[in-house]
Amino acid sequence: MSIEVKVPVLPESVSDATIASWHKKAGDRVSRDENLVDLETDKVVLEVPSPVDGVLKEIKRQSGDTVTSDEIIAVIEEGAAPAETKTADKTEAKPEPKAADKPAAAAKPADNADLSPAGRRVAEQHGIDAKSVEGTGRRGQVTKEDLVRVVKGGGARPEERVPMTRIRKRIAERLMLSKNSIAMLTSFNEVNLGAVMAMRKAQGEAFASANGIKLGFMSFFVKAAANALQRYPVVNASVDGEDVIYHGYADISVAVSTDKGLVTPVLRNAERMGFADIERAIADYAKKARDGGLTMDDLQGGTFTITNGGTFGSLFSTPIVNPPQSAILGMHAIKERAIVENGQVVAAPMMYIAISYDHRIIDGKDAVLFLVDIKNQLENPHRMLLGL
Repeated sequence: MSIEVKVPVLPESVSDATIASWHKKAGDRVSRDENLVDLETDKVVLEVPSPVDGVLKEIKRQSGDTVTSDEIIAVIEEGAAPAETKTADKTEAKPEPKAADKPAAAAKPADNADLSPAGRRVAEQHGIDAKSVEGTGRRGQVTKEDLVRVVKGGGARPEERVPMTRIRKRIAERLMLSKNSIAMLTSFNEVNLGAVMAMRKAQGEAFASANGIKLGFMSFFVKAAANALQRYPVVNASVDGEDVIYHGYADISVAVSTDKGLVTPVLRNAERMGFADIERAIADYAKKARDGGLTMDDLQGGTFTITNGGTFGSLFSTPIVNPPQSAILGMHAIKERAIVENGQVVAAPMMYIAISYDHRIIDGKDAVLFLVDIKNQLENPHRMLLGL
């Protein structure tokens, strides 16, 4: 019985998808729920599993094709066995192929005798061994131009042109939208994370034992941001035409880096979440991102974003607002620096923090006070536990 494989129903905000890669070819055996193909949308990569056990009879749409919801992309013959298994027990001694039928041996590295007369002349004049030169000619042949580049000190200059992925295109569009439609400014501050680190050291083992997950830094920042957003609601607002929408909840997007680009899954109602809830949600999203399991629902919405360039060593940056949001908090690397405390110079674990914001609706005063609020909470983490 032939079973059609269709594109899953895409969300309303996604009109189509691109076939990224097939994991099976026509004639291959497939198992129920085995991933057949990856579909790339503007935001996530979707896996299309096999609905039945059988053989992939026909692939109707190829890698790179654009497809829409419910479009047929393949046909599976349910319960069939691949052709090779039917004759697997019929083994016959095959005659040795004739020399003419044998596959050609792999091409040997070119030597100076294989060069064209002009190329050989250049090699001899400059003492170049063609075996050490990467050829750009047909089948990797070393050309005179390759040798001339070596003489000039340039060596091989390989290039590769590849199309942008759907996700990368979408990221580019969003960044340009932010640049062109938002009056963006950035304010900076620094925070002493000594108290946070002391709390993690003192309570980390008990926290992990009670909750089954480690106490990280991100939960402190998410909780501090969620609290500050309640006190400065304009930072949690968004522009819609000539209106300003004030959100009575903190849906915080947390930037996660993947091999396909930056994605921002959403912690919904972060103002109601405890530290353990935040850590579990972040760990779950990180695993989904690594495994390609993020869904459209995971990425939709968000009223405020936190991005942590410090995981890659960034000391200072100006994060870009993610429309229609109006602000983004940037975390950076923790560095031990000399500061003055109570008249004494001491070494402390310091981090620069930044807030980029849409100046159309957020005044500099509100942005700065918001950032100072986060700084005060992180330097006095018991305030977060008391809701202060």
